Amino acid sequence: MYPQSLPPRFALALLAGLLHTVYAQAADTPAATDSDANAATAPTAVVEIRSSLNTAAAAAPSKGSLDARSALSEVSDQFVRDFTSPVADYSQVLQMAPGMFSYSPNGVGLGDNKTTMRGLGDGNSVIAFDGIPFNDTNGVSHHAWVFFPSQFTGGAVIDRSPGSAATIGQATYGGSINLLSRDLESQQRTSVTGSHGTWDTTLVGLEHATGNFGTDGSSNLLVNLHEMKSDGYQTFNQQKRDAASLKYRYQVSENTAVTLFSSWLNLTNNTPSIKGVSRANYNQGNYNTLLSGDPSKGNYWGYNFYDISTAFNYLGVTSNLGGGWKLEDKAYVYRYWNKQNYNNSTTVISATSAVDKLNSYLTKGNLLRLSQESSLGVLRTGLWYDYAKSYRYQIQSDPRTWVDQAIPNFSETYQTTTVQPYVEFEFHVTPALQITPGVKYASYKQNFRHLQDNGGAVGKLGGAPYIDNGVKYTDTLPSLDLHYQLAPTWSAYAQIARGDQIPSTGVFDVPNAKVATPPKATKSTTTQFGTVWQSDKWSLSADAYRIRLDSPYSSSLDPISGEPVYYLNGKEISQGVEAEGTVLLGSGFSIYGNATVGTTKYDTGKWVAGAPANTETVSLNYQHGGWNTGLFVKRVAKVYADNGATHEAFAIDPVTLANLFINYRVKNPVGFVKMAKLQMGVNNLFDRHNIVDIASAGSKTSSSAAPSPADLLTVLPARSVSATLTLDF
Repeated sequence: MYPQSLPPRFALALLAGLLHTVYAQAADTPAATDSDANAATAPTAVVEIRSSLNTAAAAAPSKGSLDARSALSEVSDQFVRDFTSPVADYSQVLQMAPGMFSYSPNGVGLGDNKTTMRGLGDGNSVIAFDGIPFNDTNGVSHHAWVFFPSQFTGGAVIDRSPGSAATIGQATYGGSINLLSRDLESQQRTSVTGSHGTWDTTLVGLEHATGNFGTDGSSNLLVNLHEMKSDGYQTFNQQKRDAASLKYRYQVSENTAVTLFSSWLNLTNNTPSIKGVSRANYNQGNYNTLLSGDPSKGNYWGYNFYDISTAFNYLGVTSNLGGGWKLEDKAYVYRYWNKQNYNNSTTVISATSAVDKLNSYLTKGNLLRLSQESSLGVLRTGLWYDYAKSYRYQIQSDPRTWVDQAIPNFSETYQTTTVQPYVEFEFHVTPALQITPGVKYASYKQNFRHLQDNGGAVGKLGGAPYIDNGVKYTDTLPSLDLHYQLAPTWSAYAQIARGDQIPSTGVFDVPNAKVATPPKATKSTTTQFGTVWQSDKWSLSADAYRIRLDSPYSSSLDPISGEPVYYLNGKEISQGVEAEGTVLLGSGFSIYGNATVGTTKYDTGKWVAGAPANTETVSLNYQHGGWNTGLFVKRVAKVYADNGATHEAFAIDPVTLANLFINYRVKNPVGFVKMAKLQMGVNNLFDRHNIVDIASAGSKTSSSAAPSPADLLTVLPARSVSATLTLDF
C-alpha cells in the first residue's frame, strides 16, 4: 500500500518580504541551447515575447507548422501567459485549437474536466508532458485539475491523428497532445503574483528564473510556487491547490545537455461523486445548486471531499553523438494519489450510504529515442517502457463517523507493463519531398489481484481471499506520411496511420474477475491531408480527415459458462474538414479564427455522444506598447447525450462562450521593479447558463421528448472576473 500523503504544504509567507528585495542582474552570458527535443521555440524574456509579435505566426494563439506531417496545431506560451485565467488548468491551454473544447462547471481551473477533440472524448487520446504520456491506469483518462496547471505549462503541440510510428502512448486512437514545460530564460528574474476574483478566488505565487549561471553559463533554473483558494461557483464546492515545479538544465558540453523537471501538487475540495444540477433546480433558475450546508441532508458538503496529490519527475539527456546520430533519453516517475470520501445518496444517511475510496498509482518508465541523418534521409527509432503499480478500493462507510464496513465493494492491486518499440525512415526523395513509412509494436500486459469483496470482483463473503488474473494486448501499428514543400512559405502533407487504445480495467469488474474471452485493444485508422501557408501577415492551415474507429465494448453472458463475453458495438466514422488562421490587420490588431465541420457517428447513423457537427473560434487581439488584449469567442454546435444504451436520447443546444483578457505592462514602474503586469480577465463574458451535458438521466426513459426533473445537468458557470498583478524584480 502506498503512503497516504506527500510532503507538507509549503509556505508563501516570504512573498511580502520579496517585494522589497532587489535581485542582481545575472551575468550576461550566452544562452545555452535548450536541447529538449519536445520544447517549443519561444522567446526567453517578457520584453522579448512582446516585441516578437510582428508576424502572423508569432501573434497566433494557435497555428499550423510548415514542417507538419499531419493535422497539427501549436499553442504558444504567450497565449498561456496572457490569455488564460491565472488559476487555469491545462484544459484552457487547449481551447484555441480546431475542434477542441471543454467545460468547467465550477469555474475555470476549479474542477476536473475533460477535453473533446474532433468529437472524441478525453480517454481516446494521448496527453503527454514534454513527450512523456501520463494517464490513469484503470482507463486512459486524464485529470486536468491536478496535473500541470498553467504555471507549469509553456504551450502545447496538438496532433489530431495517431501520429507517426514514433508517437507513443496507450491511446493513440484519437490523437495526441503534448504539453510543454516552460522555456528557460537567459536573464535573471523574480516574479511575485497576486490575483483575486469572483467566488473569492485567490492565487499567490512566486517564480524565480536564475538565468544562465555557472561556468560559461552552463546552468539554468526555473522554480515556481503557488497557492490557489476558491469557494467555487457551485454551492459549497470549495477548492484549495498548492503546487510547485522546478526545471533545471545543465549544458555538459557543446553536444550534450541534461534536463531535470520536478513538480508536486496537492488539491483538497468538496466536489461530490454525484455531480450536476437537477433539471428541477435548473428550471427554477438555480444553476449552481450542488451541495448543502445542512448535516441532516445526504448532500451535506462535510460528507463529500477529495484529497489528491500528484508528483511528476523526469531526468532527460540529449546528445549529438556524431556521424549524424542524436540521442534523447528520459527516465521518469510520476504518482497519483486520490483519496475521496463521498455520500452515495443526496437524501439517505446511513451506516452504508457513503463510500471510502482510494485510486492510486505509481508509474515509472524510460523513453529512448535515437535518430541518424544521412544523405538518404532521417532514421528514427526508439523504445518506450512504462511500468505502473496501482492500488484501488471502495468501501461502504458511515458519512457521520467514517467507520468502514469490514468487506469492501472491491479492493484490487494490479500492474500494467507497456512496451512500444518503433522505427521509421524519412526518405528525402527530393529536397522538397519527404516520404516517411514506419511501424510501431504495442504491448500491454496487466496482472491483477482482486481481494475478497462483498459481491463484486470475487464473489460473496465466503469466497476465496483473493483471485489473481492477467491479460495481454498486442498490436502492430503502421504509419505512412508524405510532406511536400511547395515553396518556402507553403507546405502540404498526406497521412494514413493506425492507432489503438488499451481497454479499461473495468473489463474485469465481474464475478470471479474473469471473462471467457478477453477483449482486444480498440483500433482506429486515420486518413488525412492538409496544407500550411505562412507569411509575415498571414498564417493559414487546413485539412480534411476521415477516421474509422472501433466503438466501445459491450458485454453479454455466455449461455454455457455464464461468464461475460465482450464485443464491439460496431464501428464509428469521424470525418470532416478543419481550418485555422491568423491575419495581421495593422496598427497592432490581429484576428484569429478556426472552424471544424464534420460528423462523428456510429455505423448505424446515430451521433456519438458529445460530438458536435461543427465548432468555431474567433478572436480579436490588440498588441501595442504596453497593451496586449484578446477577445475570444468559441461556439460548439448541437450535441447529443445518451441515456444508457439509448443513443441521441437528449439534444443539447449550441453553446457560445466568450472570454476577454486585457494585459498592461509597465517597465520600471519604480526603481527596484523591472516590470509590472496588470491583467483583467473575464470568463463567460456574456454570463451564459447553457446546459452542456446530461451527466445522469433521471430515469431509463428520460429524453428530450420526456425529460425527468431528476435529470442531472452539467451547466456553464456564471461570468467570473479576475484581477492579477505580477511584479518582476
